[in-house]
Amino acid sequence: MHFSPESYRIPDEPMRPFIDAEEIWAFLNRTAPVDEEVDRVIDRSLNKHRLTLREVATLLNAATPSQIRKIKEGARELKRNIYGNRVVLFAPLYVGNKCSNECTYCGFRSSNKAQLRKTLSGEELVKEIEALEDNGQKRLILVYGEHAEYDPAFIAETVRTAYRVKKGNGEIRRVNINAAPLTIEGFRTVKEAGIGTYQIFQETYHPEAYRQYHLRGKKADYNNRLTALDRAQEAGLDDVGIGALFGLYDWRFEVMALVRHTNHLEACYNVGPHTISFPRIKDASMLHLGDRHFVTDEDFSRLVAILRLAVPYTGMILTAREPAALRDELLQFGVSQIDGGTHIELGGYTQKEQKQDLNKEQFLIHDDRSLNEIIEELLAQDMLPSFCTACYRLGRTGEHFMEFSVPGFIKRFCTPNAMLTLAEYLVDYAPAETAREGWEVIDRNMKQLNETVGVEVDDRIKRIKRGERDLYF
Repeated sequence: MHFSPESYRIPDEPMRPFIDAEEIWAFLNRTAPVDEEVDRVIDRSLNKHRLTLREVATLLNAATPSQIRKIKEGARELKRNIYGNRVVLFAPLYVGNKCSNECTYCGFRSSNKAQLRKTLSGEELVKEIEALEDNGQKRLILVYGEHAEYDPAFIAETVRTAYRVKKGNGEIRRVNINAAPLTIEGFRTVKEAGIGTYQIFQETYHPEAYRQYHLRGKKADYNNRLTALDRAQEAGLDDVGIGALFGLYDWRFEVMALVRHTNHLEACYNVGPHTISFPRIKDASMLHLGDRHFVTDEDFSRLVAILRLAVPYTGMILTAREPAALRDELLQFGVSQIDGGTHIELGGYTQKEQKQDLNKEQFLIHDDRSLNEIIEELLAQDMLPSFCTACYRLGRTGEHFMEFSVPGFIKRFCTPNAMLTLAEYLVDYAPAETAREGWEVIDRNMKQLNETVGVEVDDRIKRIKRGERDLYF
């Protein structure tokens, strides 16, 4: 049964473009944020119903301090109800920065002759993964430029390499991908390597703005990128991630379009995106983009809260582009996944003393805390750092994931699995003080489990302390 939340001027059909910019603006321009309607929309979200575009427009147009406060409080409550206090941790690993596209906002653009082009060799890739495992990482996102060299066979081989590398108790249990759109056959090739989520960000969903920013290369084809994740679904790759780069166009439009993309995937494939990402351009003047669409911290926090209410069951990723204080705040009412100990320069995990250099990186990061420092901050806020990968390996992806996550039942698995993966980290990698704080947080969370699950979790933690690994529900 396909989900159809509302009728659109462009009907949802597999492999067909679905964004109607005029229609999105019509929703935004004709929706009045009356207090009673704002309250109704928030209540509907708290009952775990994904919002319609009209309802999202109501929240986006809300402007009074009381309305904004209610939106953030609603997002906080919703996140707590669905995700509990867990936060999933991962690391990005840049495999190659060669690129044939000309995207005016990106340091990898083909005309940037100052960029130092590099593709990690097989040996270098292994060393990077070993360095990540030494820190306790279990989940990676492999990142590639769009270049003929990075074809599906190459991507698949780097994924297999990541899974092969084992150092001590370290191993990578799930590899996600951020790369260029592929053909259906290309997506099949990558899927066979055992990937988790395949991320493709539209950058901006506004067609005219898109043309202005994407001057040459395959990425200049708006519709090809827009329908890329349809091809992934057609290939049987049902775990996908969407995103927009905020600062290229009006942030309200981009939020609406992200929800519209979610609607499209659900209508055509009965499964929405596993994750939504919302990176923000912070150094717009340096990139010569101007500040017309610059997103302030206040607007950024609002859009995160609105996205959480709009798509209650979808994971939301916030990267180290943002400063530590803001990331800590946004964890409270929307974000469910963050990266930690991030290096985005090629070879950055084995050369940790390098200073940031835009001639070596795609953008600047603003949260340079180590993985352990982030874990300590999470523990201090009584949050559960999680390296869980159980859903991928037990087949709880795509439509099966929706069966668990839409009603909110996923917390039955996520909290115990977060505790088990945290226990591994505390035994294998944590300094003494981090370990002490971590066991205290685990003990407090144990008391909130029902008796049967609590007994099982306690037994598995004892087995972890005796040397077993990779235990999960």
